[in-house]
Amino acid sequence: MLASDFAKVGEEVRAVDSAGADWIHLDVMDGHFVPNISFGPAVIQAMRPHSKKVFDTHLMIAPCDPYLEAFAKAGSDIITVHVESGPHLHRSLQAIRALGKKAGVTLNPATPIETIENVIDLVDLILIMSVNPGFGGQAFIPGAIEKIARARALAAARPIDIEVDGGVTPDNAASVARAGANVLVAGSAVFKGGGRAYRSNIAAIRNAAALARGEAA
Repeated sequence: MLASDFAKVGEEVRAVDSAGADWIHLDVMDGHFVPNISFGPAVIQAMRPHSKKVFDTHLMIAPCDPYLEAFAKAGSDIITVHVESGPHLHRSLQAIRALGKKAGVTLNPATPIETIENVIDLVDLILIMSVNPGFGGQAFIPGAIEKIARARALAAARPIDIEVDGGVTPDNAASVARAGANVLVAGSAVFKGGGRAYRSNIAAIRNAAALARGEAA
């Protein structure tokens, strides 16, 4: 939703929902952990009545722990925190699960996969950042492909979603899917062209990923 028109955010949520989005991805930025400010729990709570889809809340804030309950109460279904967003990642993931939500962990481009090995059994989702967090519209970092594959290998047989966020387009969706990602976040690539283009934009990304996995004709 970071690339949506904030002046009509409820309408935009309904539009991407009806255009075929599986989840609504919510980028929360604090101007401290990342160099931008977006929105907080009150805005997510205002969005919540406009869609029954999964609210996938990506917290780019530090410290994160004092705000987990607020985002849970606002209607988040998944709450994802960065490895570096607090001193005790294990505790943060436990807290998210104790709130009845799915727990995700985010790896920045410079964050090694090894940092999450000891918390893997508390993780429902691994988010691989394919840009540096903080701004929409950045170009995909090619090195993310190998990291996605390593995250998929670390997850092994566990029911963990592998998500990729940053610069995802129909041109790289196939590579991302082949590497092992099953959740593709797209902002600029979805919202470009206005409301009439949302359905075709989403379909182009989904079809490219599905073809790579051998799931589409």
